[in-house]
Amino acid sequence: MARNKIIALMAALTVAVCAHAQVLTGIDVLEKHGFEELKGKRVALLTNPSGIDSRIRTTIDVLNQAPEVNLVRLFGPEHGVRGDAHAGDHTADSVDPATGLKVYSLYGKYRQPTPEMLDGIDVVVYDIQDVGVRSYTFISSLGLMMRTCAQKGVEVMVLDRPNPLGGLKVEGSLTRDGFYSFVGQYKIPYVYGLTVGEVALLINGEGLNRGQKGDLAPLKCKLTVIPMEGWERSMKYEDTGLPWVAPSPNIPYPENAICYPCAGLCGEFQGYLNIGVGYTLPFGTFAADWIDADRLKARLDSYGVKGVAFRTTHYKPFFGSSAGKVVHGVQYHFTDYEAADITLIQFYVMQAVHELWPEVNPFEKLSYAMFDKVCGTDYVRKKFGERFKVSDIIGFWTAEVEDFKTLSKKYQIYQ
Repeated sequence: MARNKIIALMAALTVAVCAHAQVLTGIDVLEKHGFEELKGKRVALLTNPSGIDSRIRTTIDVLNQAPEVNLVRLFGPEHGVRGDAHAGDHTADSVDPATGLKVYSLYGKYRQPTPEMLDGIDVVVYDIQDVGVRSYTFISSLGLMMRTCAQKGVEVMVLDRPNPLGGLKVEGSLTRDGFYSFVGQYKIPYVYGLTVGEVALLINGEGLNRGQKGDLAPLKCKLTVIPMEGWERSMKYEDTGLPWVAPSPNIPYPENAICYPCAGLCGEFQGYLNIGVGYTLPFGTFAADWIDADRLKARLDSYGVKGVAFRTTHYKPFFGSSAGKVVHGVQYHFTDYEAADITLIQFYVMQAVHELWPEVNPFEKLSYAMFDKVCGTDYVRKKFGERFKVSDIIGFWTAEVEDFKTLSKKYQIYQ
């Protein structure tokens, strides 16, 4: 009897999730159309646990169980197809125990699939929740898959999903020659204001889909995007009514996706400031055991950073370089998200820290190679590192935003 009640409750929760959703993602739309676009094709799927429909069924299970779909292969990005690998951990090829399908890892020996991995495949379906930030590696995996598919004559189908930052935020400079990498593969801003389907259309249409280091000629593939229904550019994730499954361990909730570009660059300096990773607030704080939280908050308040308020915080991280230490600093909150320059928050914090504790210079004492890669240039580090003034880099950081907005408009699917 108790078991029946639990089953009934789970069914009721599933129905409630579906009823609450105002947006249908690409996988939902594909289901709604009876998988018409996949009929008669041998299908591979590049996904992770965030690939779910509105009833929280994994896209793997949805496609594998659909009589109309012949799912024959899986590809796993960073963290693995089932999400069982930590950030940065390489994964090996395997067999998915739930389906018996071969899984090729795209975060191990290979980042770009070999043509042989696509033997016998007609279409590769991509379904992963994006976070709208250039350094998040899943769009790099998508682009490298698109390259091999172009070489092999295999179609790519992107099942679209919401950008949790909304579709209006565009911030940061473009990647520069010499700084292309797996965390900066395209010549796009750090925050690009597009859904993953729109990004795919852009890189395919503009020839941005170069090799991992930007040194190979672009290749265009046959590309299909299954658009969402009901999504609008002004929506944040909570407006969609959709369930959220963490696309990676440090993005457990949609608000962490918003925080990621606010603090992630600063977090590339291991041993400088704790940004909430290792605690319960990933990318939501800036703290260290040597910081006077009240002084830091006062200095940040004096800047009048638009759309953001700071409060003091004290906590003990569970893991990472600050594990077991009580750290002190600030947590930031949005008072006007639309008005805020979210990527500059971390630079204002670094400015304040340098003014108060000038002996702490991450550019001198810590490795900055990954910082440059994520920035897509060394200009930001070199110029900002001269005086630690946001005013010295803001012109460079914002110079290409309007041109990119104009360029990207023709690839936008949604209003």
